[in-house]
Amino acid sequence: MKPAEHKRRRRRLAAVMAPGSMAVFPAADESIRNRDVHYPFRQDSDFSYLTGFPEPQALGVLVPGRKEGELVFFCRPRDPEKELWEGTRAGVEGAREHFGADEAYPIDEIDEILPKLMEDRERVYYPVGADPELDRRLMGWVGVTRGKARAGVRAPTELVALERLLSEQRLIKSKAELAIMRRAANISADAHRRVMRICRPGMWEYQLEAELVQACASRGGRFQAYPPIVGSGANACVLHYVDNRHQLKDGDLVLVDAGCELEGYASDITRTFPVNGRFTSPQRELYELVLAGQQAAIRKAVPGNRWDDPHKAAVRTLTAGLVELGILEGGRQAVPKLVKEEKYKPYFMHRTGHWLGMDVHDVGEYKVDGKWRRLEPGMVLTVEPGLYIPADRTEVPEPYRNIGIRIEDDVLITGEGNEVLSARAPKAVEDIESWMRGG
Repeated sequence: MKPAEHKRRRRRLAAVMAPGSMAVFPAADESIRNRDVHYPFRQDSDFSYLTGFPEPQALGVLVPGRKEGELVFFCRPRDPEKELWEGTRAGVEGAREHFGADEAYPIDEIDEILPKLMEDRERVYYPVGADPELDRRLMGWVGVTRGKARAGVRAPTELVALERLLSEQRLIKSKAELAIMRRAANISADAHRRVMRICRPGMWEYQLEAELVQACASRGGRFQAYPPIVGSGANACVLHYVDNRHQLKDGDLVLVDAGCELEGYASDITRTFPVNGRFTSPQRELYELVLAGQQAAIRKAVPGNRWDDPHKAAVRTLTAGLVELGILEGGRQAVPKLVKEEKYKPYFMHRTGHWLGMDVHDVGEYKVDGKWRRLEPGMVLTVEPGLYIPADRTEVPEPYRNIGIRIEDDVLITGEGNEVLSARAPKAVEDIESWMRGG
């Protein structure tokens, strides 16, 4: 992402901040995995969104209207000895030259400088409650500023959650963001195609995971946006199954829920397919019902509709289909009552989607003033209905038991309707079977 894009974002944020305010946004911390080994570092999404700065131990301050410069940066200084072991740092010079900082200081000077930035500022936006240590330090900086009252200095009187402003801004994606998300979705969709093509009875779930991760990494999606789910047979009925350690059996389905992260943006795709490349009749019946539910939901994912409309469409379709299959009792005339009573929930217990962006479950309110919000161009959401019928559901006809199915796509709301970003991954029964045969 070019620095000009981050600058535009900061300008948009400054435009909605209250007069006489400032914003403080910290980088993520490094996390210890065990002893002296760290987890791979992943930058805080809000910090990355506003700065693009890739290092830990940093903090940005946005002070709109400040004549000396609006973006003040604190980060690690250059250190040749540590850089020999850990890699090159941007340093304060790099923060100014490459990341748009008007002023930059070593992070260990923050206690001296930041209180001065607070002088005569009425409100501070920051991630309230996200980091107790930052809460403590911020109150300390306010206290230092308050101590100058006799010199005529006013200290901030309001601390406001930054996400109230920034989450709404992040909800609508720019052209630059959408270009990355399309690439991420295509890389992940092709990775799903890869695991479909190689899948065979006798393989292990973790082998499919490894193939998918490698297929993404080889095209730049080095990290997954979340731990991949590869659940075969009964494991497909566990919504967040991540063990991925069982052997694939002939006659079972396998559910693969995985997507890479590319340049800080997530993809999120689920496909369910037969281990041996051929759906049984009961599998096909349930699968085509889930697919019909997803297609009904996608048709409702258009500007002007409310967030809940795709979910309602999926629920109606799934409930009617469960009646036709004899899994729910009642004729077609009973479907509205069954929906109202949520009789579908033992088999479809989650929502039909979520926002997607820098976080796989991205920021943004789902309701505004107590009502489901309207969909707008630039929003990206997942559409992912499913049916899960474990073996112990004895009220269900036996052929449908031990089957879990979810179909998930990444959908962009456009001015004309929508765009399915992950459409490259096959999902029609005939397309899946043909692809798995080598067609």
